[in-house]
This record gives sequence, C-alpha cells and structure tokens, in this order.
Amino acid sequence: MTRERRFVLEDAAAQVATSVVSRLPRRMALGLGRGLGRIWGDLDRRHVAIAADNLRRAFPHWDESRVLRTARDVYAHFGTVLLDLLWTSRRSRDEILGLVELEGRAHVEQALEAGRGALFLTAHFGNWELHGAAHGFIFGPMTVVVRPLDNPGLDRRLCAARAVSGNEVISKHKALARVMRALREGRGAAIVVDQNVQEQDGIFVEFFGRPAATTTVAAALALKTGCALVPARTVPLPDGRYRLIYDPPLRVSVTGDRAADIARITQQVVSHLEGWIREQPQLWLWLHRRWKTQPAARRPEGNSCATSLAPALGSEVCDAAAARSRGSA
Repeated sequence: MTRERRFVLEDAAAQVATSVVSRLPRRMALGLGRGLGRIWGDLDRRHVAIAADNLRRAFPHWDESRVLRTARDVYAHFGTVLLDLLWTSRRSRDEILGLVELEGRAHVEQALEAGRGALFLTAHFGNWELHGAAHGFIFGPMTVVVRPLDNPGLDRRLCAARAVSGNEVISKHKALARVMRALREGRGAAIVVDQNVQEQDGIFVEFFGRPAATTTVAAALALKTGCALVPARTVPLPDGRYRLIYDPPLRVSVTGDRAADIARITQQVVSHLEGWIREQPQLWLWLHRRWKTQPAARRPEGNSCATSLAPALGSEVCDAAAARSRGSA
C-alpha cells in the first residue's frame, strides 16, 4: 500500500470514528476509550516495553506489578483522551465549558495584565487538547505551537479541533515570528515542553534523575520578551469532567550570564513538570522515548546550534547548548 493511499484510508477511518463516537452518550464514549486503550496496550508490546523501562528507571522503588499496572493505566488514559477528542470535536462552546472547572484563574489574568504576554507551558499530560480549546473560550484565543501530523488529512482535522475556540495553530517549524508577535502584543501562546530533542537543538537537564535533552525555547523567550511562564495542566475528575490548573508563573531571574540563565530556567521548567508526573504518573506519555538523546562522550570543537530559533533569539540558545554540552562531556 502506498503512503498516499494509507493516508486516505486513515482520514476516512477518522471521519467514520468521529461520526460514531460523537453520537454516543459521553460516559459510554469514555468507557469505550478506556477499554480500547487497554486492548491497544495488550497489542503494542514494543511501546509497553518502553513505558515499563521508563517507569522502572523513574521509580526504582516500585515493584514490577506496579510498573506494569501503571503502564496499562497509561494506555487506558490515552485511549480515553483520544475518544474524548472525537466526542468533543462536535460540541458547542457551552458544552465544552460544561466539562471543565478552573483553578488558578488569577494567575492567568495577572500574567496577561502585565502586558508582556504569557507563555503557557504544558505537557502530554491529562487532556491537553481539551485544555487548549477551553482556554480559548475562557481567556480568549492564544497561539498554539504544534508538531504537524504526517498525515495531512488527520492534521487538518486536529488543527480544526484545536482552533475551535479561535486559537491560532501554527507549526513548530514556522513558529518564531508569530509567537514573538503574540507575546509582544500581550497575548498568550502555548507550547509543549516534555519531549526529547536532538542534542544540537537543546540542552541537557535532569529529569527523574537522568539527563534529558530539552528545548530551551521557553527560557529564551522569557529572557527575550519578559513574558510570564505559566505552567498549565489538565486533571481528569471522577465524573468525567476535567480540572484546568494554572500554576503560579515561574520566577525568572536574570543574572547577566545568559547561558547560565537559560540552563537554570529550563531546569526549573522540567522540574515543575516532573512534580506533576510524580503525583499522577498514569496521566503522562511514558510511551515516548524521552531520554533517547544522551550526552555525547566528546563533542567536536566549533559546536553549532541548529535550532531555528537561534537567529532571532540571539546567541544565548547556542551558548547554552554549547556550555551544557561541554559540562556533560
């Protein structure tokens, strides 16, 4: 089967699934998602092994039964999130807002009132897709930076769901100018900061006691624009609704040593996410190879920085990457 043919079939399957799931009672849709997620976990042995290995390393005091139980719970959770995305994709503003309660409203309002914009830091945790849609309805549209899906048809569907409340959805490959504009206009932007990056595109910070290659975008933007860094997450509630939680903005101190400042802020961001995950590990994407990139034993002289943000943010991104790489060699 050709790639193009597979894309067409996937898109058609998504259309049928959305049509069916969106007609189900909500409780039934969530239960179906949970069940399908568990079946998916039984079949996807490769990613279950990745999740279990990540959990063993992150929680070395856990026994094997807890590791495997949590890995299965991760699949059940993300099966629920997937079907909930299909279910909510055809819901109105009032219906979506009826599914959420808010914690930390003042943190968002104060950050935006400061006039320098707010960068909302989130992760593949809870139901981040519903959070983005609800945020646009509650606080007004924001700029959302995403990684486009390989299938253009599925990508269009997902972008439409993300933009239902007026959010501006942009590819991470072309994000800089729009994010900078949003922040300088005092508006909000959101990025996901929990995934592995290539060594030349970030720095190594500690995450669950292991070096994790991490984007420096949040730190660099905070130093460049003075925007607030507001961690935001979504926690499912027993009744099928969600609590949207906005933590207090992270404290960003400037010492004049930009490389050190970026390294410190990036570590602060990652440590904050780790706190969420330790509280509710079943809500995070352990299937992702978060620690895939590891520090090289040696780096050649003349280290280069390939991140597309470097030209506009100045040399601090490259400087930080180089400094951290030298420190880990």
